[in-house]
Amino acid sequence: MKAIRRFTVRPVLPEPLQPLSDLARNLRWSWHTETRDLFQSVDPEHWAASGGDPVRLLGSVRPARLAELAEDRRFLRRLTAVADDLHDYVSGERWYQAHPGELPAAVAYFSPEFGITAALPQYSGGLGILAGDHLKAASDLGVPLIGVGLLYRHGYFRQTLSRDGWQQEHYPVLDPNELPVALLKEADGTPARVSLALPGGTQLHARIWLAQVGRVPLLMLDSDVEENGLGERGVTDRLYGGGSEHRLLQEMLLGIGGVRAVRTYCRLTGHADPEVFHTNEGHAGFLGLERIAELCDQGLDFDAGLEAVRAGTVFTTHTPVPAGIDRFDRELVARHFGPEAELPRLDVGRILALGMETYPGGEPNLFNMAVMGLRLAQRANGVSLLHGQVSRGMFSGLWPGFDPEEVPITSVTNGVHAPTWVAPEVFRLGARQIGVQRTEDALTVGGSERWDAVGDIPDQDVWDLRRTLREQLVTEVRERLRASWRQRGAGTAELGWIDGVLDPDVLTIGFARRVPSYKRLTLMLRDRDRLMELLLHPERPIQIVVAGKAHPADDGGKRLVQELVRFADDPRVRHRIVFLPDYGMAMAQKLYPGCDIWLNNPLRPLEACGTSGMKAALNGCLNLSVLDGWWDEWFQPDFGWAIPTADGAGTDPDRRDDIEAEALYDLLEQRVTPRFYERGQGGLPDRWIEMVRQTLTLLGPKVLAGRMVREYVERLYAPAAHAHRTMNPDRARELAEWKARVRAQWHGVTVDHVETTTATTTAELGTTLGLRVHVGLGALGPDDVEVQALSGRVDEEDRIADATTVPLKPVGGPDPEGRWVYEGPLSLDRTGPFGYTVRILPAHRLLASGAELGVVAVPSEDGVEGAGLLMR
Repeated sequence: MKAIRRFTVRPVLPEPLQPLSDLARNLRWSWHTETRDLFQSVDPEHWAASGGDPVRLLGSVRPARLAELAEDRRFLRRLTAVADDLHDYVSGERWYQAHPGELPAAVAYFSPEFGITAALPQYSGGLGILAGDHLKAASDLGVPLIGVGLLYRHGYFRQTLSRDGWQQEHYPVLDPNELPVALLKEADGTPARVSLALPGGTQLHARIWLAQVGRVPLLMLDSDVEENGLGERGVTDRLYGGGSEHRLLQEMLLGIGGVRAVRTYCRLTGHADPEVFHTNEGHAGFLGLERIAELCDQGLDFDAGLEAVRAGTVFTTHTPVPAGIDRFDRELVARHFGPEAELPRLDVGRILALGMETYPGGEPNLFNMAVMGLRLAQRANGVSLLHGQVSRGMFSGLWPGFDPEEVPITSVTNGVHAPTWVAPEVFRLGARQIGVQRTEDALTVGGSERWDAVGDIPDQDVWDLRRTLREQLVTEVRERLRASWRQRGAGTAELGWIDGVLDPDVLTIGFARRVPSYKRLTLMLRDRDRLMELLLHPERPIQIVVAGKAHPADDGGKRLVQELVRFADDPRVRHRIVFLPDYGMAMAQKLYPGCDIWLNNPLRPLEACGTSGMKAALNGCLNLSVLDGWWDEWFQPDFGWAIPTADGAGTDPDRRDDIEAEALYDLLEQRVTPRFYERGQGGLPDRWIEMVRQTLTLLGPKVLAGRMVREYVERLYAPAAHAHRTMNPDRARELAEWKARVRAQWHGVTVDHVETTTATTTAELGTTLGLRVHVGLGALGPDDVEVQALSGRVDEEDRIADATTVPLKPVGGPDPEGRWVYEGPLSLDRTGPFGYTVRILPAHRLLASGAELGVVAVPSEDGVEGAGLLMR
C-alpha cells in the first residue's frame, strides 16, 4: 500500500554526540577526510549504504549504537577534535583576511547549478562542478562569498540503460528534509520567502534553503510551496527541464528572486551586503534588473542605475558556441515584465534593449541572456585563454569597429578543488613527504609555481600508488557494471564474465563527460578493427572506461551512447572496454585517480575549458587530448600528448574525424603504450613515472581552484568593488548623462587628416616620426575623447597585429572650422612590415575600457597623407 503522507523522522542524538549534527550540516565533510572518517566509524555498514552521506547516516543508525558511542571516550575525543577543527576553519583568518588592499566586503555568486557533493545532486555537468569548486575554494581562502542557486526537486536525471543500450532517464524525488540543507527562517520562526509577480496578477513564491559549504552559505530557492499553483510549484522541478517559459521563469527566479534572497539572508544574519555580483553564465542575468529596480526606488533613473549596477558586476561566459546560450522570444520576455508583471517600475523597452541581438548577424526578435549579461557587467571573462579569444570573436558584434582582441572580455582559466578530487592515497603520499599542513596549504591556497617535493618521492612509491588506484577502479567498475546489467534485465547466472572485466596491470584510459556531439564520444570507434587490436594486443593491451549522459532531448547524443554501449557489449572486448551509466560526482572521484590516461577529443575550439583532465592530472593521470581549453594553454610533452587537429576550413566533418581518429590511434600505438609497458633496469616504467612526476610538479599548482579564485579576487572582484564604491549616485548620474551625450553627438566625431614628418615607405629601426592629426569633435570637447596612434607589424592585408597604443595630445584650441590638431611621436620599434593608424575613442575617468561604449572614429580613405605607413 502507498503512504498518503511522508515524514522524515530524525534521531535524537545523545547530548555528547550533538556536534555530529553540526558536522553533518556543514558540507565541508565532503572534502575533509577526517570528518568523513569519523562518520564512517559511527556505523561502517550504514555509511556505505548511505553513499557517504552523514545526514542519511544519522537518520538510519540504531539508537543503541548512538548510546554506545555517547559512552565511547575515544570516539568522543575524535569528535571534539574534528568539531574544534571545523570551528577554527570557519572562524579563523585565512588568505583573504591577510591579503593587502581593499577587497569586497562580500561577493554574491549566482549559478543555475552547484556540484558540491553527490549527496546534494543539483548539477548536470562541468558548469555545476565548477561552481561547487568555486565555493569550496572561496571557503578555503576565506573569501566572503554567498552562493545563490535553485533547489531542484528532481535534480538532474539519473541514467540507466535499456537491454539494447538506449539511455533511460529517471527523476527521483528529492525531499529537502533528507538533504544536508536547512530552511532559512525569519525571527518568528516562519520560513523566509521571496515572491515574483507573474502576468495575470498571480505570484510565484519560493522558500530559501541554506546549504553551508564550509564558510560559504549557499542559498537555494524552491518553488514547491503550498501557496503556489500547480504550474508555479513546478518551476524548480528539474534542472534544464521544460519549455521556453519554464526556463524563463527559472532564470527570473534565480536572478531576481536570488537578489531578494541575498537581501533577506543579510538582513537575518548580519552578513555584509555584497559589493560585487558574479553571474556564472547567462542564466542568472536578470539579477542586474532587480538591482537597477532597487536603485530606481532610491531615486536614480534607469540609466544611472544601470551604470551603478555595471560597476560591481562580473559576468563569466562558459560557452564557445551560440547554440549553448539561452535565448527567448522577445514577446515572451515582454509579457513577464512591466506594469502587469514583474519589475513594474522599469520600462519594458529598456529591459528588452539589454538582451536584444542588435548587431550584424543577430536575430532581432530574440532576447539573448549572454548579451544581457555582458551589457549589465563592466567586467567579463571566458574560462581559458583560448576560450577568452573565442568569446571575444563570438561577441565582437557588441563592440563594432574594434578588433576582436580589443573586445573587453578577459579570461580566468578554470581550476578544480583539489581536496575534493585528490584521492586520499595521493594526499597521504604528499603528507608523508612534506607534512599534513603543508600538503593541505599546497592543495588549497596554492601560490607556488612548482611542487618540487614530488621529485623526492621514490619511483617505487609512485608506481605502487598508481597500481593501488588502478586496482580500486577495477573493483569499482565491476560493482557498477554488475548493477547496470541487472538493471538491463540480466540474471546473476549471465554475469560471471564481469569478474574478469579489466585488469589492474593494464594501461587504463578514462573518457567521461556530457555527450553533446562536439565532444565526440565515439571518435575512438572510427576504425573498430584498429581499436580492437589496441584492446587485445598480446603484449601492450589497453582498457577503456567510458561514462557520460546525453541531454534528455538530444536523441543524437543518445545514439552515440548506444553505439558505444553496443561495442562495449561485444563478448570479444567487453573485458577491456566498459560503459558505466549514471556518471556523477561519486563515480568521478574513483574514476579520475584510477586511470593512467585521460582522453579528451572535442572539436577544437568548442571545449571552453574541460576541467575533468585537471582532476585526473592531480592524481598523476596523464592527459591525451586535443589542444583545446586548458590543455591548449598548458600542454607540454613532459606530461602528456596532444592529438593533432585537422581544423582547416576546407576539411569536411567526416574527413576531419577520420584524420583525428587516425592520429589518436597512432599516438596510442607508437607513443603511449610503449612508454607504459617498457621497463628500465629496476623493472619499473621509468619514463612513464617521470611523466607522472612532471604532471604533479608542473601542472599540479596551475590547475587548482585556489589559484582560480585568487585570480578572480585580484583581477575582477577587487577592481569591481573599487568601481562599485566609486560609483556613488552622483557619479552614476554623471556617467549616464555623459554616455547619453557622447552617443548622441558621436556622429560629429571625425578623423579628417593624418600626416607624418616623413612620406617615405622605408625607415630605420629606432626612428621616431612625428604624427599630426586633424580631428573634428562636433559638439564634444577634448575632455570627452582620446585620440590614439596604433602601430605594429602588419600582415599581407595591412592589418596591425599586437598593436602598441600611444595617446596623442591636442595642440592649442580649435581652428575657425572647429577642428582640433593632435600631435605625438610614433616610434618605429619593430623591423619588417610595419604600419600605423589613428582613432578616436570616448574617454571618461569612470570607464573601465575605451571600448565600453562600442563607438570609435577612424580615418577615411581620403583623409590620409603619408599615413597608413608601411615599412617592408
